[in-house]
Amino acid sequence: MSGALSAAAAPVLAAARALLETPRPALLAIDGRCGSGKSTLAAWLAEQLPCNLVHMDDFYLPPADRRPDWAQHPGANMDFARLREEVLLPLLAGQPADYRAYVCRDGALQPPVTLPPRRLTILEGSYALHPALQVPLACRVFVTCSPDCQRQRLQLREGAHFAAFEERWIPLEEGYLAACRPEKTCDFVLDTTALTV
Repeated sequence: MSGALSAAAAPVLAAARALLETPRPALLAIDGRCGSGKSTLAAWLAEQLPCNLVHMDDFYLPPADRRPDWAQHPGANMDFARLREEVLLPLLAGQPADYRAYVCRDGALQPPVTLPPRRLTILEGSYALHPALQVPLACRVFVTCSPDCQRQRLQLREGAHFAAFEERWIPLEEGYLAACRPEKTCDFVLDTTALTV
C-alpha cells in the first residue's frame, strides 16, 4: 500500500488496535465504491493486526437462489443470512467459524474454511454496511473515489471484465449507496482519489 494511503488510513489502524483491547470480540466493516481501495485497506490492516479478514465477495447468492427482481433491491444478490449465521455471529461469540466461499465466476462453493476466534474481525467489500446484515459493528469505514478515478482503476484491474462493471455492477452499487447512505453512519470516510491504492 502506498505511503500516502497508509498515512490517510492511520486513524483507522489506531481504532482497530483499540478494538483489540476491548473485552469482547469486535467487528470492523469496510464498505465503499468498487475500485476505491477497500480490499487494499483491509489487507493492510490485516498485515498489521492479529485479526480475521472476511470478504463480502465470498457471500454472493447463486443466481438460482436470488429473487426474480433482485436487481431492483439493493443487496438482494448477497447471502447476508449465511454470512451472519456461519461467520459473523460465531466469531462475535468467541467461537470458530466454518464456511465455504462462493465464487461467482465459477458458480461454485469452494472447500470449507475455518476461522479461529480472534478479538477482531474485519469485514470488507460492497454491502458490508448493509442494514440487512444485522450484526453489531464496533467500527464503520467508508472508502470512496471520484467516478473518473474509479473508471481508470477498474479498467486497469478488470481488463476484459470492465464492461460488466460499467454496465451492471457499478449501477447496482450506486443504487445501494443512494438507498442506504452507509457513509452517513461511518466513523471514518476515506477519499482515495488523489492516492495510489
